[in-house]
Amino acid sequence: MLTLRNPFIMAPVKLGYTNGDGKINEKHLQFYDLRSKHIGAVELEPLYIHKSLRELPTQLGIDADDKIDGLRKVVDLLHENGAKAGAHLNHPGRMANPKLPGNQYVSASAKACENGGPTPTALDKAGIDEAIMLVVEAAKRAEKAGFDFVELQMGHGYLVAQFLSPSVNSRTDEYGGSFENRSRFALEMFDAVKKSISIPVVVRLSGDELIENGFHIDEMVQLVSLLKERGVDAVQVLAGTLCNTPPFFFQHMFTPKGKTWELAKQIKEKTQVPTIFVGRINSSKDIETVKTMGADFVAVGRALVADPDFIGKHLGEIHESIRPCLSCAEGCLGGVRSGKGLQCIVNPFVGTGLEQTTSSLNGKKYAVVGGGIAGMEAALQLAKRQASVDLFEKSTLGGQFNLAWLPPQKLSLKQLIDYYKSVVETFSNITIIKKEATESDVSKGYDAVLLATGSTPAVPPIKGLSNYKWAEVLHDENLPSADKTILIIGGGLIGMEIASKLIDNGNKVIVVEMLEEVARGMEMIEKTMTLKKIKMKGVIIYTQHLVKEIKGTEVVLEDAEHKIKSLDGIDEVVVATGMKSNQSLKNISLPYYFIGDAAKVGNVQSAVFETVSMVSKIE
Repeated sequence: MLTLRNPFIMAPVKLGYTNGDGKINEKHLQFYDLRSKHIGAVELEPLYIHKSLRELPTQLGIDADDKIDGLRKVVDLLHENGAKAGAHLNHPGRMANPKLPGNQYVSASAKACENGGPTPTALDKAGIDEAIMLVVEAAKRAEKAGFDFVELQMGHGYLVAQFLSPSVNSRTDEYGGSFENRSRFALEMFDAVKKSISIPVVVRLSGDELIENGFHIDEMVQLVSLLKERGVDAVQVLAGTLCNTPPFFFQHMFTPKGKTWELAKQIKEKTQVPTIFVGRINSSKDIETVKTMGADFVAVGRALVADPDFIGKHLGEIHESIRPCLSCAEGCLGGVRSGKGLQCIVNPFVGTGLEQTTSSLNGKKYAVVGGGIAGMEAALQLAKRQASVDLFEKSTLGGQFNLAWLPPQKLSLKQLIDYYKSVVETFSNITIIKKEATESDVSKGYDAVLLATGSTPAVPPIKGLSNYKWAEVLHDENLPSADKTILIIGGGLIGMEIASKLIDNGNKVIVVEMLEEVARGMEMIEKTMTLKKIKMKGVIIYTQHLVKEIKGTEVVLEDAEHKIKSLDGIDEVVVATGMKSNQSLKNISLPYYFIGDAAKVGNVQSAVFETVSMVSKIE
């Protein structure tokens, strides 16, 4: 039986923090220490069970006894903090990283992943037995290292799911065909692990693959019923498969929240097996919702990356606002994929080595000009150090990030603005001054001035370009009428997001991009889904083209070979060709610092990190 001090479990989030040896280091210990003070249990990142079956070059391993001492260190740390430790064991099968030399690729059948990768070898009976043995040996090491339970990955398109899925499994032997045969490998693995260790065994599975020819909830109810007979201690229910539905794998903001919860509810109601609900549970409201749906345990992952004290705040043990996870996958997935390791766009202390500065600035006073994300973060960092802060903002707190949540399916980004507003207003030593600060306003009475004046559009010198819109077109009140044809100059992140909004508005859209690639700067999942949508909706994209002149409703283009092309019938023009730092305030007689986009145009992650880093140096 899985018994914890409370029902909250940290899900197995990939960190990518090893130096390539698969062993625990100080970075892991610091990460898990912060996130285990209020939670019932922590599952470490997926542990590779053989060096040739890694998903990341920097992944933690449990493939050999030389890993046990390091794993015992993190287990002991979790226990000291009152949390139990779970070892998530996964055989990736054909999902082993194709970029890692020496990796092997096996599966139920010789069928490659739809998203790419090598064609795997179909496991014969000896290979099946060897795969089970690898998991069993890893489970034994987990028990030796002091883990309180192990979790077997049977979902998300990994090896066990590859046997379960009719989409992948085309075998004609006792491991293919009927559900009884397709589930044989999963049950044999579970039985072997259960027999080899004395600690609880949990199973993680997809309640539905969400593809027409995959497995669905009815078969997963059958599987869980069979696991119940064999003594499974709990099941954690996800959705989708990495090969076909990666946005559900990552629980991206472009997917509907709650799909995994509904699947978990059905499994719980029909099997009565203790059930762990998971998937974008990143607010107290979400926790209360899944509890009413019958959750025995609640697994949270990226919400704890964004705010290590998420559970402590929910339980009322810490009386502060929860820093929200935006479900954007930019810092967490992007950091791991880039080789930097797990990071977070809203939490600059994750995976960066940046440390919170606590030295007092009591008695000092600072002006922060601009109430965007960088400006509010700067004000908070100064206020936490007991400084007095005047925060100047001429309009609405949030700055240009007020535009970030307006494109389709990005509403979750608004949570960040709401968070900053609520926290800034709780500090009595922050005074919000609603006016556009002048140089004279901030040239006396302060120890220093932080200029978070943001950025302005970089408008290209195009002949005839006089009447145009910028990203403010994203506001509903600024949208053109549906019968208009809109030309977007610039096909980067902002340009593509505007195009997505306009086609939902019913407009005909043409995008002109001077480079070969569009959607530069977009997070991978958003880019894939946005470009797919734009293609389906008939958006015309001219890459490697320049807009040379605008003559009323006619737009003249020039391609890379200097050939001229004219487009007629253009009703409106939107310019999305990038931004430039706004450093208009410079004649200040006090020490001053540019922060955020005013220092260097970037994204919210770079703005928050650079701001915190700079403010930490102020003494």
